[in-house]
Amino acid sequence: MDATGLSDEEFARRGNALFEEHVRPNVDVDEESHKFVAIDVETGKYEVDESEVDATDRLIERCPEAEGRIWLRRVGYEHAHRLGAFDSTQT
Repeated sequence: MDATGLSDEEFARRGNALFEEHVRPNVDVDEESHKFVAIDVETGKYEVDESEVDATDRLIERCPEAEGRIWLRRVGYEHAHRLGAFDSTQT
């Protein structure tokens, strides 16, 4: 599969589908929910680490062609980060 033509939505869908297929069966989601997963959306190869940089760097070291087609998320969440401020005074 060539990931270069994927829309942002399809890229995310593919990354999360690969997570469910290849990563989830091999990790303890409860214990490792905070860890980052870097997934090559073309091959399904991945790396898991406490550090998003280390996971990504290791994947690129192992598969240099993955650069530019990596979906990054956390083991326990469909995204890596939340951007924006949280206002605890609003309910």
